[in-house]
Amino acid sequence: MQLLKDTIGWGLLLWLIGYALGIILFTLVSSAAIGWIITPIGIVITTWVLLKKINGSTVQYYALVGAAWVLIAIVCDYFFLYKAFQPADGYYKLDVYLYYALTFFLPIVVGWWKLRKQTLPPPAL
Repeated sequence: MQLLKDTIGWGLLLWLIGYALGIILFTLVSSAAIGWIITPIGIVITTWVLLKKINGSTVQYYALVGAAWVLIAIVCDYFFLYKAFQPADGYYKLDVYLYYALTFFLPIVVGWWKLRKQTLPPPAL
């Protein structure tokens, strides 16, 4: 049950947060800037979720979370952004590829860091 919550639950929620931010920003900035504005916000929110809400016991668990999150992002982006809005200048640009890479690698890096921190001996006094 925890795996479903960590993969599908958090994956969909994080995607929806980015989607909502994109809709809001669409009215305020050029479409070319939206991804670049959302990316740092998404990194902060995703890192918080990984540090506070995801508790895997192996790096492989975090890799599975990252793989599920990027799959959710790709499928939802395709149907709810690319197909729905059919952007004239296209959707798949550097910011989107960076977003997919971060969506996959951020869980692995944060998971590795958390697990490493748990296994390190306490500092000598």
